[in-house]
Amino acid sequence: EFLVKSYHRSFKLPCVITRGNNVYGPHQFPEKLIPKFTNQLLRGRPVTLHGDGSNTRNFLYVEDVARAFEVILHKANPGMILNIGGNNEISNLEVAKKLIEILGFQDRMDELITFVPDRKFNDLRYTINSGKLEQLGWREEMSWEDGLKTTVEWYKKYTDRFGNIDDALVAHPRIGVAPGAGVTNESFGRKGGQERATVLGDN
Repeated sequence: EFLVKSYHRSFKLPCVITRGNNVYGPHQFPEKLIPKFTNQLLRGRPVTLHGDGSNTRNFLYVEDVARAFEVILHKANPGMILNIGGNNEISNLEVAKKLIEILGFQDRMDELITFVPDRKFNDLRYTINSGKLEQLGWREEMSWEDGLKTTVEWYKKYTDRFGNIDDALVAHPRIGVAPGAGVTNESFGRKGGQERATVLGDN
């Protein structure tokens, strides 16, 4: 980001910097939280919550993100920095409960939620101010409820497009590790790690 800023300020390179929040929706690879939990549940497995599940994320549906880029392309001025975020700050635990509810497993809620150690230095929350983008005319259109239901329905129909995703569904996937050698849920206890909060403004 600072390299891009330097070229804009020094050489007038026409550029716009965007900062995004947690995007979700159809087609997302299952190592990410929502498709991961969905695929774990569709396979009859419990979800694997990091820490105590209190970490919050501000989720934004993928089509709202695409609309944001369309607005930025046509209305932003070179040198602008724009945050792209929604109004759905929700704890990971609440995300898990909602997915279990959408899939009709409410009567198994307790057995379908497990807790694993948190990632080291995992942020307690991400939140960004999208006020500058909204001034350009962008608004979040997809509600959290409808976006989540649409996403779950897509994975119910098309999750096989990813092939074998078992290594992505373990508690702590490890990129670059040989197939089958991922870290499993049983490798860990229940206590979480360190946390921090990240708050971004438009500057």
